[in-house]
Amino acid sequence: MTFNEIINYSLISHGKIDISVFDILIVLIVFFITILIVRIIKRIFKRLVKKGTIDGGSSNSIFQIIRYILWIISIGLMLEIIGFKLTILIAGSAALLVGFGLGIQQIFNDFASGLILLFERNLKVNDIVQLENDIVGKVLVIGLRTTKIKTRDNIVMIVPNSKFTNDSIINWSHSEDITRFEIEIGVAYGSDVPLVKKVLLECASKHEKIFAEPPPFVRFNDFGNSALDFQLFFWTNNSFVVENIKSDLRYDIDDEFRKNNIQIPFPQTDVHIKK
Repeated sequence: MTFNEIINYSLISHGKIDISVFDILIVLIVFFITILIVRIIKRIFKRLVKKGTIDGGSSNSIFQIIRYILWIISIGLMLEIIGFKLTILIAGSAALLVGFGLGIQQIFNDFASGLILLFERNLKVNDIVQLENDIVGKVLVIGLRTTKIKTRDNIVMIVPNSKFTNDSIINWSHSEDITRFEIEIGVAYGSDVPLVKKVLLECASKHEKIFAEPPPFVRFNDFGNSALDFQLFFWTNNSFVVENIKSDLRYDIDDEFRKNNIQIPFPQTDVHIKK
């Protein structure tokens, strides 16, 4: 057999479908060219991330979109090469596609939400977010359909992207790295109020993770039922571990209150019994 005969040799012949050796070679060439283009694009995005032109989360999302589009085009082209007409396939399976689409409409919703997150950039990798169920986590990966966040318990949650576009989400680090937090303290009636304020500010100023600017401040919040209620406000850029910072402050405050004879009262309730 000559080379032309080998190339044009029909492997499968059925009706309008006639697949030759040449068709298989073209399909393989398209397949490997697609793989090569995807790898080149991936390297380009890695270089952009290293240069700081784009963040890792956005680059990954854009790359995933481009990869899906390339493979869809490639698979369509390969099917056309071997004789499958896409228009006939789509028309023949229209009813099936409608039912399939209704079944996975939530998945399409998540994909659309992923595109919105990508272009609006309201959510970025390393952002600290609080979900509606009060779960706080750090964004690890923003995918096309889901986003991975790591909670304070070091648990990785996989959250559908529609959650971030449909629900109210608090992004602690969206506009600035520093955030204001507070802890509440109650002291006994009759306590030296200026001394209480001084002790609270000293405790805050000693903590290495609390910012000196803006400075911490104390608010005399209210005359409570059994205590004078104060709030200590402070700023930090460690919002992900802020509960640990609050715990450190409470340890220091309790220690300093003991040294300065400032009492934290027990809850008190007066009960009057009528005979």
